Amino acid sequence: MVANNAEFTRGDGNKGTLKFEIPVEDHAAAIDAAFNKVKGTLNVPGFRKGKMPKQMFISRFGEEALYEDALNFALQEAYPAAISATAITPVNQPQIGVESLEKGKPWVITAEVEVAPEIELGEYKGVQVAKQDVEVSDADVDAEIENMRQNQAELVLVEDQAAAKGDTVVIDFDGSVDGEHFDGGKGDNFSLELGSGQFIPGFEDQLVGHKAGESVEVNVTFPEDYQAEDLAGKEALFETTIHEVKVKEVPALDDEFAKDVDEEVAGLTELKAKTKDRLTEAKVQAAKEAKEDAAVAAAVDNAKVVGDEIPNAMIEEDVHRQMNSFFASMQNQGISPEMYSQITGQSTDDIHHQYEEGAEKRVKTNLVLEAIVNAENIKPSQADIDAEVKALATEYNMDEAGIRNALSEDMLAHDIAIKQVVALIVDSAVEA
Repeated sequence: MVANNAEFTRGDGNKGTLKFEIPVEDHAAAIDAAFNKVKGTLNVPGFRKGKMPKQMFISRFGEEALYEDALNFALQEAYPAAISATAITPVNQPQIGVESLEKGKPWVITAEVEVAPEIELGEYKGVQVAKQDVEVSDADVDAEIENMRQNQAELVLVEDQAAAKGDTVVIDFDGSVDGEHFDGGKGDNFSLELGSGQFIPGFEDQLVGHKAGESVEVNVTFPEDYQAEDLAGKEALFETTIHEVKVKEVPALDDEFAKDVDEEVAGLTELKAKTKDRLTEAKVQAAKEAKEDAAVAAAVDNAKVVGDEIPNAMIEEDVHRQMNSFFASMQNQGISPEMYSQITGQSTDDIHHQYEEGAEKRVKTNLVLEAIVNAENIKPSQADIDAEVKALATEYNMDEAGIRNALSEDMLAHDIAIKQVVALIVDSAVEA
């Protein structure tokens, strides 16, 4: 199935009309497909259901009775062929129109479509980016070692000692608003680190200075944006009993501590050296990523969307793609969208709004990178595609046949080309 004489006429903004013909030689196959679809519904005297010959159908009802269904079959291949012939990128479903379905002549079809906007490239080679600091100081190492000490700390129960910030208290609490208790306002033997910000602002501060065995009336006001709307902005009283106070004891900074956190080191000196190497490696990787982000962002900022408008359909597609990816990631952790909503209090609309925030920038970035692919005439080789398949198979622990079944060579080539463009931008960037 082909589309002849395909042409696209741009109208206002990114909208336009795609006009093409379906040649006569392709009509017969489409008409056969249409007849096979409808014949099972025919009840004709003298024939069992679905057994009426096509020629008898045409003789009785006319070939034109099949044209609507035949056109739908023909369009499945003819429309993509017309898109390919005109090198446009539709971003929404077409509104199909028929100029002519005349027997014995090419069928003339129109499709009203919105297409991806044209990109006017600016400078993308040799863009300036800030030089990233990759030095790791002794203070950085000391801070990381201190984090290790804190992670190795133990909570020790203390008697007759007032709780301070950083201590952990074990409490019972029962909250009420205007004397009425509310769902979720009660807890028993709850461990709370004071100063962690785990509870409503002001709650933890009012337990500082109290000892085990004491009861405290904690008065707080729920934030105006609190997720439970019936409590937002209201004053609450929490009757709280402190059962235990525990202080954090961190290990001494010595060779024994070093060997406890890393069995491969002989002592503290070696732990510090190993920590410095690890932090340096992480900082170099972060610098590489920051340079890439900055260089690509500069290339995108230097480019212009012709007409200064990105179609809404492209933004919506990006948002839904991001959401699908997010929910798939959650699903892999055993968390359904409904469960996520219950845990976080966020609705699907809330998540949609979050991804809307950067959608226009993401779409423009993709358009600019694809425009550079075309400008540089980048065409990944078969060797590039084979190497990418091998790399993906290793990364996802799949066989190569599985990767090829999941991803077409066109998709692989597109992704490789984008990576090569990013490398081109980053490698030519000037750090200043």
